[in-house]
Amino acid sequence: MSNSPRVPPTPHRSAEHCSAGTEQHLKAEQCSALHQGNLSRRDAVRAAGLGALSLTIPGALSAADAPKAVAPTPTLAPLNRFPRMTQEHYVRRLREIEARANQRRDALKTKADAEAYVRDVRARIQQSFGPWPEKTPLNARVTRTVERDTYRIENVIFESRPGFLVTANLYVPKGKLPAPGVAGSCGHSATGKAIDAYQSFAQGLARQGYVVLLFDPIGQGERLQYADERLKSRVGVGVQEHLHAGNQQFLVGEFLGSWRAWDGIRALDYLLTRPEVDPRHVGITGNSGGGTMTTWLCGVEPRWTMAAPSCFVTTFRRNMENELPADTEQCPPRALALGLDHSDFIAAMAPKPVVLLGKEKDYFDARGIEEAFARLKKLYRLLGAEENISLFIGPTPHGYSQENREAMYRWFNRVTKVSTGQTEPALTIEKDETLQCTPSGQVAELKSRTVFSFTSDLSRKLAAKRPKLTGAKLNEVVSATLKLPPRAGVPDYRILRVIGGRRFPKPHFTAYAVETEPGVHALVYRLAGEAHYSRPARGPERAVLYASHHSADAELRDEPLVTELLKAEPQAALYACDVRGIGESRPNTCGQDSFLSPYGSDFFYAIHGVMLDEPYVGRKTHDLLRVLDWLAAQGHTEVHLAGKGWGAIPAAFAALLSPPVKQVTLKNALTSYATLAESEHYKWPLSALLPGALKHFDLPDCYRALEAKQLRQIEPWGAVPTKA
Repeated sequence: MSNSPRVPPTPHRSAEHCSAGTEQHLKAEQCSALHQGNLSRRDAVRAAGLGALSLTIPGALSAADAPKAVAPTPTLAPLNRFPRMTQEHYVRRLREIEARANQRRDALKTKADAEAYVRDVRARIQQSFGPWPEKTPLNARVTRTVERDTYRIENVIFESRPGFLVTANLYVPKGKLPAPGVAGSCGHSATGKAIDAYQSFAQGLARQGYVVLLFDPIGQGERLQYADERLKSRVGVGVQEHLHAGNQQFLVGEFLGSWRAWDGIRALDYLLTRPEVDPRHVGITGNSGGGTMTTWLCGVEPRWTMAAPSCFVTTFRRNMENELPADTEQCPPRALALGLDHSDFIAAMAPKPVVLLGKEKDYFDARGIEEAFARLKKLYRLLGAEENISLFIGPTPHGYSQENREAMYRWFNRVTKVSTGQTEPALTIEKDETLQCTPSGQVAELKSRTVFSFTSDLSRKLAAKRPKLTGAKLNEVVSATLKLPPRAGVPDYRILRVIGGRRFPKPHFTAYAVETEPGVHALVYRLAGEAHYSRPARGPERAVLYASHHSADAELRDEPLVTELLKAEPQAALYACDVRGIGESRPNTCGQDSFLSPYGSDFFYAIHGVMLDEPYVGRKTHDLLRVLDWLAAQGHTEVHLAGKGWGAIPAAFAALLSPPVKQVTLKNALTSYATLAESEHYKWPLSALLPGALKHFDLPDCYRALEAKQLRQIEPWGAVPTKA
């Protein structure tokens, strides 16, 4: 979750914003035409109804002499009658999962029950985050030492993986040693460990007698993964780098959150190599994105003896209901399918001491952290250690501000007895350059490997050992990777009221909302030469089904492929379809007009699909398969399935798996998932990516199989589409 506020797009000028006088009464399109010079002021007055009042305008022409304005063809906004369908579907799913998990928590009655629960959540967390890589030499080196009054700062570089550099500052007190150690995980600050709030807690702990290792996250501080020749990020620091690297990793079965947690595990390894650290007391703390990693690390690393996550812990349900997108690393694969919630990662550490730090005015809902605390308080009580779990909610907005830092100090001091301090000591904030570990401020200049380089290499290795699948085996593997739900019977559907004037290539159409699973509809238009207001007419045997890129409504007007399909098969029934989250159900959630933003609504539901172990592209494929079931029930025994852009990927999968599909046309289809995994820069959304696909197959395997169904590809798109 970025610390930066979302900036809404500039709104379009509306009729209400026209100048005073006659213009303020115009319809929106007339006002627009006036401002563009397409409508005379006299016509504007007439449109406003002033002509009927016989008002005299100096210099005005008579009606007979007035030029006849040609009204421009108005632009039609794409139909969107189900904008909250996807949001409410996921809310229902998360409520169901939370209710089941709470029933299990409520059933805990004894210490043995609680101990069994802790063992179980640890195992489930490993299923989400594992397997882990082999531990390799840290190759740590100190590049600079800075002496201060009561502590020193060592600028450290170590390798969490071979050739993958981590930059960190080690704060070492000058008092009694060995001392308790603390790993500090940074939130979404552009300068990483150098930002004031994170320097402050590291220095505050050091002044009270702790050894602190504060390390830069991937994509921040000195660890940019997409540095240009000026050592600036080509995609955007923090959130954008996390999304860009993390989304791509899913294709090869990796998770950026595990990579970042591994950095934290290796940071602990480094701390424990230092003779100044007392291994009996090693803690972890961090805020926001660092609070995320503190929470995950409580669940995956058993050596911590205390923890203080700040400004992250809530519940997955609250984040969903509040339409709050989170970074790739904040959304663990299968976590929801495994029944995990934020509180479970803390439960995995029980009964060790943990304080949950929140904020009353945070966008991470304070109700959620209170719910998490209530669950943990019961668990700790059953374990006989209720005093080892605590909650502090500061009064201010999101951030590791002084009141939360002081709550952390008090908690760690209570555990370690290293200090009696209750408040933050006086601090001296260092300049960024003082804390810099590399010569010019980026590991790129030291030829550090990047996340992308590992992803690309793994993609090639998977391709080299992946068997060539064909026939029924290919279909079986594709279906299993898509995680398709079972299908039975003919789906129910709604008949929507006619909306005229859509300028489709046939004069009439009927819109049907085909229910593909409870509460989810694929919107299907059937074009016709005459008006039709009821259930579909049966037949003919042949149908053409077009799966849209962004909007079937808009593409029926503007997409040349639709015109071509209609001309080529005039006797076939022509249907166009929006799968979930597209066109008629394009979400209006997660802020204003966020759909195409890398951090917007389309990403929001795709990443929840990852956590549910229900790939979004798999559910879109399911939508098409259910529409094909519905078409068969209308008497269409053979189908020509076409798809464009984002719609071409589920169309390819559905065509492969559906016997009634006899012909396939794909326009602007992705050439291969390997192309994405092996291209440093790409423009496809997470919603088009199938997690783990490259461990089993790639799109060209499907395309080769579809040659038996007369596959025709038109202008395929690579990693960066040539046009929108």
